[in-house]
Amino acid sequence: MDVLVYDAGIERLIDTSGELEQVATGFIFTEGPVWDAKRNRLIFSDIPANRQYQWTEADGHSLFREPTGNSNGLTIDDSGALLNCEHSGRRVSRTGMDDGSLVPLATHYDGKRLNSPNDLVVHSNGSVYFTDPPYGVEDSEREIDFQGVYRLDPDGSLTLLVDDFNRPNGLALNADESVLIVDDSAEHHARAFDVQAEGSLANGRLLAETDPSVGGGVPDGLKVDVEGNLYMTGPGGVWVYDADGKRLGVIRVPETTANLAWGGADRKTLFFTATSSVYRVRAKVEGVRRF
Repeated sequence: MDVLVYDAGIERLIDTSGELEQVATGFIFTEGPVWDAKRNRLIFSDIPANRQYQWTEADGHSLFREPTGNSNGLTIDDSGALLNCEHSGRRVSRTGMDDGSLVPLATHYDGKRLNSPNDLVVHSNGSVYFTDPPYGVEDSEREIDFQGVYRLDPDGSLTLLVDDFNRPNGLALNADESVLIVDDSAEHHARAFDVQAEGSLANGRLLAETDPSVGGGVPDGLKVDVEGNLYMTGPGGVWVYDADGKRLGVIRVPETTANLAWGGADRKTLFFTATSSVYRVRAKVEGVRRF
């Protein structure tokens, strides 16, 4: 594995002598990986192909669903259903794992159609936090002129939380759900917010920055481990930081890396979606388990 080391602390999180393994390839642009623990499989999007795929250790990859509304970010809620951020659908939707039923969850804010929901994370109380940059919509078709971070509550109400991002993208909750981290692809950084008791966000602050000179790509997907360490796709591969945002290193990936997910029975495998392929590495600290 090729790792750019900023601090020796990365060795405690990642075995830098380990293998970066390509587990699937042949796609157009992969995104939104999520681990389905019930079925021991990875599900991920191929945005321009308008497809979702599943991958298992035994059988490799196969088609899971199409069309998908050009889905991007995916996650699984507490019922075991798949939640989708749809670019062309311009909505957040829920797919039943068993019957394939598709239910729209969020389509409009304040009477205006969403831009193109990008990524999402589910709180244990059932609320869904998601980002809404304009990557999947033409400027002439936009009805909302800002790039928001939203909270969708179980009763269907949609609340705008932050509207001053340039290009909000990946997001994750820490282990005790007290902090939400959101990255900004255009600004090459991630910001942290304190999650209040009623679900609002407070005390927004800069947490971590990337360096565009390291390679191709921008901050995109991100995840955290149980200690609060941050793993974020960005220039040259996957950037690793400690809980305070200190740079530890970059796991170099040979393709532009878009998103990542914890998987495996012990949640110590990191799967990366990177342009035409899916890769994985082993970590030493367990990733945050949502459901």
